[in-house]
Amino acid sequence: MILVETDVSEEWDSSTDWPALARSAVTAAVAASRHRGLIEAALPVEVSVKFTGDDEVRSLNAGYRGKDKATNVLSFPMVEADRLGALPAGDGEVLLGDVVLAHGVCSREASEKETGVCAHAFHLVVHGTLHLLGYDHEGGDVAAEEMEGVERKALAAVGLADPYEVRG
Repeated sequence: MILVETDVSEEWDSSTDWPALARSAVTAAVAASRHRGLIEAALPVEVSVKFTGDDEVRSLNAGYRGKDKATNVLSFPMVEADRLGALPAGDGEVLLGDVVLAHGVCSREASEKETGVCAHAFHLVVHGTLHLLGYDHEGGDVAAEEMEGVERKALAAVGLADPYEVRG
């Protein structure tokens, strides 16, 4: 079972149900991944999604990654991906990790890609969740293609366009 906790700052449009978007995106990512069994697992698996501002993401990026700039999404895994297939059954829950989105960066990228902020945020939550599940686009071309393929599958499952498709 997948549980999603959210925290939404004032910068994010209050007319959008960001917690519902986060739940849908996390679930789509897990369902499209090699860890789809987590959806039916007896032990609850929790993902925390924070929708915040560029300043907070810049601070986190500087503190944890040594990069003093805001980025679109950060992921902080709490479980080693190779242990996800052997989670114990029983009481309690497993905190898979945290996904943090920067509003300004997300909005600018959505505009540049000529897509809506909701669709882009959905993609970023999928992307961040896949990092929590052990996918890594920085591990070479094969790893990047695998991760992008899972992202495409997750987005297609909810009717969203391929974010990597080259428009011309």
